[in-house]
Amino acid sequence: MTDLPPDTDAKSVIKKMNPETNVDTSHMSLFQKINHSIGLVVNAFEVSVMVFCVAALAILLIANVFARTFAQSIYFAEEVSVFLVLLMTFTGVSYGVRKARHIRMGAFLDAMPPKMEKAFIIFISLTSAVVLAIMTWASWKYLINAYDRGHMSHALRIPKWTFYSIIPVGFGLAAIQYIRTIIKNLTEDEPWQSPDQQSEYEDEEIGGV
Repeated sequence: MTDLPPDTDAKSVIKKMNPETNVDTSHMSLFQKINHSIGLVVNAFEVSVMVFCVAALAILLIANVFARTFAQSIYFAEEVSVFLVLLMTFTGVSYGVRKARHIRMGAFLDAMPPKMEKAFIIFISLTSAVVLAIMTWASWKYLINAYDRGHMSHALRIPKWTFYSIIPVGFGLAAIQYIRTIIKNLTEDEPWQSPDQQSEYEDEEIGGV
């Protein structure tokens, strides 16, 4: 067995795996503390949901292949797969905003002076937050409409609106992340691409519950 370096222990490993929980908040302002606390909660939710979806989807599809080969397909595999993909996709929308992984003109921003870059980031984040808030409202109306119609899924016979419930949640969380980006840039001296990423070239840190 390979020995760990002398300064490596269980606590340091945990800190590297989930660094957001080890940030010193004593020097932060009220807005920064609120922003940081929201980030911890949302990070735990997003990462846990996406890890669960990927694992469950892989297990379900592999099990369905074996079932189809030796007997018959799992009758609910398609519906559950669709739900897991929806859940993972719309949770990933928020995660992409928080980690600055969405497509944008990074070279254009990098060429700007820091103050101008920060102004553009705030403007883009504000516009994106408004658009996502509108999409949250529209998807909520769609969800209510699906609930009123009472349509059931074919295999599991559960209300179809349960499949759509993640859509307004995903859009709403993404809007919150853009608002957090605005707060981050208003309370920090340097421009931040997202609440958790000062630069798109930073190594990605992943945490969860």
